Amino acid sequence: MISYANSWKDEWFSNVRGDVLSGLVVALALIPEAIAFSIIAGVDPKVGLYASFCIAVVISFVGGRPAMISAATGAMALVMVDLVANHGLQYLLAATLLCGVIQIVMGILKLGNLMRFVSRSVVIGFVNALAILIFAAQLPELNPATERVGLPVYLMTAAGLAIIYGFPYLPKIGKVIPSPLVCIVGLTVVAMAMGLDIRNVGDMGELPDTLPMVLWPDIPLKLDTLWIIAPDSWGLALVGLLESMMTATIVDELTDTTSDKNQECRGQGIANTVAGFFGGMAGCAMIGQSIINVKSGGRTRLSTLIAGVVLLILVVFLSDWVSQIPMAALVAVMIMVSIGTFNWESIREFKTHPMSFNVVMLATVITTVFTHNLAYGVLVGVLLSALSFANKIGQFLSVTSELDETTNTRYYYVYGQVFFASTTQFLDSFDAKEALDKVHIDVSHAHFWDVTAVDTLDKLVMRLRREGIDVQVVGLNEASRTIIDRFSVHDRRDIGLLD
Repeated sequence: MISYANSWKDEWFSNVRGDVLSGLVVALALIPEAIAFSIIAGVDPKVGLYASFCIAVVISFVGGRPAMISAATGAMALVMVDLVANHGLQYLLAATLLCGVIQIVMGILKLGNLMRFVSRSVVIGFVNALAILIFAAQLPELNPATERVGLPVYLMTAAGLAIIYGFPYLPKIGKVIPSPLVCIVGLTVVAMAMGLDIRNVGDMGELPDTLPMVLWPDIPLKLDTLWIIAPDSWGLALVGLLESMMTATIVDELTDTTSDKNQECRGQGIANTVAGFFGGMAGCAMIGQSIINVKSGGRTRLSTLIAGVVLLILVVFLSDWVSQIPMAALVAVMIMVSIGTFNWESIREFKTHPMSFNVVMLATVITTVFTHNLAYGVLVGVLLSALSFANKIGQFLSVTSELDETTNTRYYYVYGQVFFASTTQFLDSFDAKEALDKVHIDVSHAHFWDVTAVDTLDKLVMRLRREGIDVQVVGLNEASRTIIDRFSVHDRRDIGLLD
């Protein structure tokens, strides 16, 4: 009981001041993001805002990564565009519910453990690509062609950045209040006091004025409906978990702590299910807001809960004030996030890292930036990492031989790993046309990994036996023998496998 109480206190109330203040900052930063992502998906802004509130609150209790922020995201919005355009909001809500169920099942199956297959080069590429996308997303708010964007906006943005980076150096107070919060509140006061005609949060879309209500999607309950929503639900589930797992890994590094990826999978599913019942769109972890939270001092689940609750209070009860927040203030905060997110060490270490590392990182960055889909970038990076690894391991194979002329027997000695990437080299190392009576293949220093390796060994034995050569394979380790016994197409005695 004492251990549980201590753990509960550590996860919730070990950093109250920092969590409350960071939660306020995140709540303010979530509003324009949720509205923008709703617009991308083709739904009313309140759909994204309700989703952000529900997901943030629920994930604070059931998630596996304390201090990580989950809400409506751009990556998820892109997946649901066609579904909304072709079938409408009600089908999106149904797809959100199914997405949640799929993610819960994935968590139960412990698919979060698959994160161990994501290499550091992919993580760095993911981070750098996200930093670029976050920065690029702010450019429309700084484009002089955009309505009401001019010198006042540029001055406000510059002032916001000066506050963010300069305020922490003030004695005493600088370390107490998060500088992004000072930036947002300070610039809002200035804009209202001076009556500046610049874009604000209210220009992004109408804020909701009522609390979300529980509802069931108004769709026909039949098999055709399932076929309509299933593909998008699977896409949402996979993209959401992939982005959430990557974000959890990054927050782990930032806070020097660990997280339960499988619990996070289940938590994301539960949160999306609740969001669907409250009229919200599917969401996942947000790396930008998560970094804002951590940089502002957030460390426990309380910060995530505060962000969600304050978000709802702001948009429902204080919408008149929130709508006055200048977009320039939020642009300054997001620019700070992009600068802090980018891994600048990766540029300095580009010359010292192996070429394969750099190729995977750049491929992840380029794919993500050009597709605006973090999932595609990560999948490309993971695929290239796997191919690079297979190529490297495949090169650790050598075959030597010596001929015993008295018995006309050639002894082959195999060293290394035999699997799909090295089987060609393995097969080419043997001369089946050499006039021999016997061939002795010693694999005591080799390992057979897959069915392709077993099939290659079978082909080799068949070739040699067709030439009238007696073949013996010796030195198989236990694991190699197990896979050969299971998948070999030949009788063991016929091949001549020996211990």
